[in-house]
This record gives sequence, C-alpha cells and structure tokens, in this order.
Amino acid sequence: MLRLVHPGTLTATVALHIAVGLLPIAFIAGTSRLIARVPAALAAHGQGGHWAALGLAPLLAVGAFVLHQLLTPFQSVLGELITRQVDGACITRLMGCALTDLPVAELERQEVLDILSDARGGFERVAPTPGDAAAGAVALTARYAQLAGAAVMVALVLGPLPGALVAVTALLIRFGQRGSLDRFGLLRRSLAGQRRKVAYLRRTAGGSAIAKETRMLGLLPWLHRLHTQDARGYLEPLWAGRRRLLFWPFVALSGVGLLGGGTTLVLLADRGADGSLSLLQLSVALQAVLIPMRFGVYFPESDVQTRDGLAAYEALARLEEIAEQHRTPAPQPVSQPVSQPVLPPPDGPIRFEGVTFRYPGSERAVLDGLDLELLPGRSTAVVGLNGAGKTTLVKLLARLHEPTRGRVTAAGVDLAALPAAAWHRRIAVIFQDFTRYQLTAAENIGMGRPDRLHDRDALRAAAERAGALELVEKLPHGLDTVLSAQYDGGTDLSGGQWQRIALSRALLSVQTGATLLILDEPTAQLDVRAEAAFFDRFLDMTRGVTSVIIAHRFSSVRRADRIVVLADGKVAESGTHEQLMERGGRYAELFTIQAERFAQEQRDDLATHLDGAR
Repeated sequence: MLRLVHPGTLTATVALHIAVGLLPIAFIAGTSRLIARVPAALAAHGQGGHWAALGLAPLLAVGAFVLHQLLTPFQSVLGELITRQVDGACITRLMGCALTDLPVAELERQEVLDILSDARGGFERVAPTPGDAAAGAVALTARYAQLAGAAVMVALVLGPLPGALVAVTALLIRFGQRGSLDRFGLLRRSLAGQRRKVAYLRRTAGGSAIAKETRMLGLLPWLHRLHTQDARGYLEPLWAGRRRLLFWPFVALSGVGLLGGGTTLVLLADRGADGSLSLLQLSVALQAVLIPMRFGVYFPESDVQTRDGLAAYEALARLEEIAEQHRTPAPQPVSQPVSQPVLPPPDGPIRFEGVTFRYPGSERAVLDGLDLELLPGRSTAVVGLNGAGKTTLVKLLARLHEPTRGRVTAAGVDLAALPAAAWHRRIAVIFQDFTRYQLTAAENIGMGRPDRLHDRDALRAAAERAGALELVEKLPHGLDTVLSAQYDGGTDLSGGQWQRIALSRALLSVQTGATLLILDEPTAQLDVRAEAAFFDRFLDMTRGVTSVIIAHRFSSVRRADRIVVLADGKVAESGTHEQLMERGGRYAELFTIQAERFAQEQRDDLATHLDGAR
C-alpha cells in the first residue's frame, strides 16, 4: 500500500519516525553522561566550577528531550497524510469494483456482501482503514529504531551477547504478541455476517426512516431486545476467542520477557558488583535495558490499525479477485490480430434466441428457451404474473446478467461479444426501485448523462419532454433545489413527481444518444388510474423510440405497439391489445379479471361516497 503514497511524503515520514525513535537514545546518552559527571561536579563545587564540570551533558539531554517533544506531534500529521493518500486510492478502487467490475449476480451473494461490508466498513470509519494500516506500519520504524539503538548501547557496555539477548527477547515477545492479534483478527473476520446484521440494525434504529412506525407500533422495546440479542450473538464468541487467543499467549510471552530481561539485569548487576563498570556504563546499560523489556507490549499507534486496516484492504483485494474471475479475457497480442467487436447499428432489431437463465444456486429456470424480438422504433410491453421472469428479462437485456444458455443479439451481433460499458451507453432505463438521490433536481436529471450535468438547456428539454418542467420551475430554487427536506432549502417530492424526475433522467439519456428505453415497473405503487395515465403520457412522449415496458397491470399498456405475455419462462402470447383480446387467451382472461376488479372498486367507492352524502 505504501506505493500509493507520494515518495516525498513517505521519505519525510520515515525520516521523522527514525529521528523520534533515536532521540530517546540520545537522551539516555546525555543523562548517563550527566550522572557520570556528577562526582566531578561535586568535587569542583568548592572551587565554584561545578557547572563547567558537567560539560555539554545537560545540553545534550535537554536538547534531545525538547526536540523529541517538538517532533512527536508531526508524526500524527504526516501519518494523516499517508492515511488520506492511501484511502483516496483505495476508495476509488472500491467504488470501481462494487459499481462496475463485480457482476450483479455476485452482489446478490451472501459471501460477497459480507466481504463488501468489511471493505466498506473501514472507509466509513467504523473500523481502521487501509490508510490507517499504512500509517501504522510506517510508525513502527520509530519503535524499531529505538530498539536497535538500545541493543547497540547494551552491546557496547556489556558485550555483544547481552545486546543480542535483549534484542531477541524483545522481538520474540513482539512477534508472539502480534501473532496472537492476527489470529484474533481472523476470528473477527469470520464473524462478518453477524457484524453486518448488528451494523444494519444500528443504522436502521438510529435513522429517521422508521421513526413514524416505531412510535405507532411501539417497536422500541422489540428493537432493543433484538439489538441486544444480535450484539451478544456477535460479541460473545468474540470475547471467548479473545480470552483463548490472547490470555495464555500473553502469560507465556511474559515469561520469555522475564527470562531474557532478568538474565540481562543479572549480568549487569554482576558486572556492577565487581567494579568493572563505570558510572556512565551502568547508567547507559540500565536505561537501555528498559527499552527492550517494554518493547513487546501493545503499540496503540500501530497494532489495531494494521490488523483491522489490513483486513479492510484484504477484503477489497478479495472483491477485486472475484471481479477478475468474471472479467473478459484480455485480447490476444498484436502479432495475432483478432477482429474487434463492432457495436451494432442503433436501428437493428434485438432478439432473444433460445434464452434460458437460472440464478446462481437455483435449479429453477426463470426463463426457459425464450424467443423474443424487439422491433426498432416500436414500444413493446411485457406483462405476466409475478415470477414470470419480466425483471429477469430486463436484466439480461441490460447485460446485468448473462444468459445461462442461448444468446441475446442486436442487429445480429451477440451482445456477449460487445464491451458491456459500450452497450450500457445505448440504454436508458428506469428501474422499479429507481434511485432517489438526495441531490439537486439538476443532478437527479443529469445522472442520465453525467457529462451533460451542466447543460441546463438539455436538462430543461428532458424535463419538459417528461412533463416535469412545470414541477421543476415551482421548486424553491428551481433546478438547484435539493430533493430532500433533510437539507435547508430542500423539499420532498411525491411518488408521481419522482417518477417524472426519473423519466426526465431517462429521456436525457435518449436525447443524447441512447437508442433503447426500458421501464421496469416504475409505477408499481400507483393506483390503476395514475399508472394508466403515466404510461399513456410515456407512450406519447416516446413515439419512434425503441422501448420496453414492464408492467403488472395489463390495462395500463393497452396502447403499446406490441404486448408480450410471459408465462413459464416463455412467450405465451404476443400481439396488439385488440388481437390478444380477440384470441380470448391468457391475456384476455387476466385483462378481464383486472378490469372487473377495478370496476367493482369504482362501484364500492361510489356507494361509499353516496352513503356519506346521505
């Protein structure tokens, strides 16, 4: 990860940490020299030259101490720079991986969602980030510089063997402690699913979305019990694992420290007792031995940061590996030229040819040998009961999934041979759960073509075509109004108003190059009248555009150029509304049932109104 850091920043940070690590060694040298000079200073006290007898030792000790105190705050400053630079690069990678590289099918798998949660959790500051890990790793240079300096000082006073002994003891404790922390990190990682449940519950219970239902239904005690249950389900195995992985290893490592440090102190005491050590040497060795003896403890500037920050980075790396497994193979070398796929002409028909599709892990075929042709410049409505495969058809058409068997072609070209991103630019789509961005109206519309976000004329033209221009002009700040009441000057929209904004977004894409417009049940929550009015307006506005309309109410799409009925993963019927009604098949039966239900609801409403009037 340090390759992501600017070389100048990295060099300055490493140099600073080394200086901060070695300044305590200089302080030890200065104070030891000062202590050694004290007898001479006392002897010279009567002659008035006791300060001169101390020499430069006080200046060395005080200078090292003051400089250490001055430089220490800059460790966190430079560490923050490293954190920001690494996290900036990693966040870019995570966004690219999650939003474009990972297939949609992978984003529906529990395992991948757990990994994504761990990767995202770091960048949301729920846990240390990869940048924290990089900064924490660099911070270790101060610790190791100090250890090396202390070992050298012990070796100079007591000999190479005691110097090596304190260094090896410190490293054994350090790596033992670090190994225990790493094993604890693996345990924590294995509980990603439980951790994601707790995080979801906290986000939900701590937000405003469920505030009304919580009050009306009295959900707070239940939410509290559920949170306690889920939190303990995550924390109890974590606590048990921590005791198992950290307690007894800590006891054993403490014994190693006692043995190594005690042996060194015995050697120091023995040399001091026989008078072979000067006061300077005794002071240097005694202070230097204390540094390795506390080297194996927990490092607050590094340990959790590197453990959990690396976990977030490794989660990102695993996501990228999964994405790489699904990546289209690289093109052959130039010496072996291959024909490059060419985008089909925008006015060609789109065909589903014997398409079968099963979701991963499922044996049931949602689509089973589907054959369907979408004619250019015509509107095609796809209807059917729930589970008939309507939304799956849209996902295959948009290349969010690939067929299990068969193929989808455009003007005779297999879509699987085309770059997915290029095909996506040909499509404008409004999903049933289209995104309602808490951004300005201009940005909500401009998402249909991000490179035209600042083209106000194009945004207004799209809004006017979608019947949303009057709505936009009545907003408090026009196109610059934030579409959320959670912000000052912002406002909320009704469901129907949001649909016009979403349609404006799609039409902006159409007027700037998209040739296929898809509506995947964006009106599922509207009543029959509102839905029919929406689709009538849509069909009028998109005459001459190749469009696919997914609907669950048959009466709403009766004006479409062609209606396709899906059943059992295949096209059961196809034709205009009039043709299908004349055949008296499945479409006519379901249309009649829905029409009778609507008529009955109208009669009931009228009767209720008359009773109220009387």
